[in-house]
Amino acid sequence: MILVFLRKFSDIEEESCLSRNQSVLYRKSSPHKPSSYLVSKLRSYEELHKRCGPRTNSYKRSLKQLKSGQIDHDSGDCKYVVWVADCGLGNRILSITSAFLYALLTDRVLLINQEKEMVDLFCEPFPTSSWILPEDFPFKNKMSGFYQKVGHSYGNLLKSNTINYSTPMLPSYLYLYLSHDCDHDDQLFFCDQDQALLSKVPWLIMRSNVNFLPSMFLMSSFDQELDKLFPDKETVFHHLGRYLFHPSDRVWGLITKYYQDYLAKAEKRIGIQIRIFSAKTSPFGSVMDQILGCIQKEKLLPEVDTEKSIASPSKNQTSKVILVTSLFRGYFEKLNKMYGEHPTKTGEVVAVYQPSNERKQQSWENSHNVQAWVEIYLLSLSDELVTSAWSTFGYVAQGLRGMRPLILYKIDRTIPDPPCGRGVSMEPCYHAPPIFDCKTKKTVDTTTFVPHVKHCEDIRWGIKLFNTST
Repeated sequence: MILVFLRKFSDIEEESCLSRNQSVLYRKSSPHKPSSYLVSKLRSYEELHKRCGPRTNSYKRSLKQLKSGQIDHDSGDCKYVVWVADCGLGNRILSITSAFLYALLTDRVLLINQEKEMVDLFCEPFPTSSWILPEDFPFKNKMSGFYQKVGHSYGNLLKSNTINYSTPMLPSYLYLYLSHDCDHDDQLFFCDQDQALLSKVPWLIMRSNVNFLPSMFLMSSFDQELDKLFPDKETVFHHLGRYLFHPSDRVWGLITKYYQDYLAKAEKRIGIQIRIFSAKTSPFGSVMDQILGCIQKEKLLPEVDTEKSIASPSKNQTSKVILVTSLFRGYFEKLNKMYGEHPTKTGEVVAVYQPSNERKQQSWENSHNVQAWVEIYLLSLSDELVTSAWSTFGYVAQGLRGMRPLILYKIDRTIPDPPCGRGVSMEPCYHAPPIFDCKTKKTVDTTTFVPHVKHCEDIRWGIKLFNTST
């Protein structure tokens, strides 16, 4: 099992995290094995986190530098990247994973600014030491203010010309704004020259809501290390996501109960994830027709005989289960009526379920994020997966599953033809990548830099990782 490769159970302290051990009972083994170098790198990181994590002597010494504003380059103490939340749960999981890869590549310790809406969603990922930023962190009560890009913002420092590249005078911390609307100066984070400067700063406070991970594969300074870590470029989020994100016992109880009650007895499970960004451009009828068109085109589910009606519930074994996840209930009701009122032409019994329908996204509510995490995880247990274009919710599910999904292409008033298509990579898309060459300072198509970074199937200006060997 992949989890055994990435985690040494004997090293974990006594803790309550049922999902870490029990997930193998629900999830199929991954055919994608991590490189031995990745396993070794994660072991080394766990030792670093143990030495430098919250409450350690190294952490306390580093805090003194942060408070004083004076960098002691000879101290040999630890360096950190502090992740600050933005947007929905899917965005958060992807941006945390990106921040963690950056920490791996730069020998930094990742700490999470856990706000109330994120409490008790995940188990602690690292043995013996927490990744949660302590409450007494000096800027803890100001984290939300960092959204305004004030103070020691790297972009603002560049704009004010306070950095001398030959003899840089840098503060003890810098704020990195890497969300979807970051500007050109903020995106210089992805230039090798600027990384050399950032490596001298002990504390990096990073606000992000995107999967910026692919852009690190465009940086020459990380080339060799990334090639050793991930010889299969399509498995980066798959390996790191499964390593980092284990449902807490509270969430795991909800997942396993729903699975046992509704999904366990089916021979095949089909997950359909529906995300509507605009009801005007994607009206219900069009989306429903698109879903049915995709199901029929790909032969995911049997056709129903509309000339006949089901007189009484079938006593046959449920052949297939459809798990619908959506903020709205209408799609479930349509599918449930179709398979509940008419027999299939093959004689198969199809059941349809939807765990919730909250009508609107409430990313700042803990209960909403709990339900979102439950449904992402349930989708990742599917045998076949249909996802919505542009949706980070779907990206996380497909990555954890280790599957190239069928993607429902974005509707812009008319149904696309074809209505869906198989993804050519299971990696998530980076929706807002830099579009300039750090060396020439010119606007370019960054997918021309390396063969394993290409444009996304569902958003033409986005980029994602591909496996060039297939």
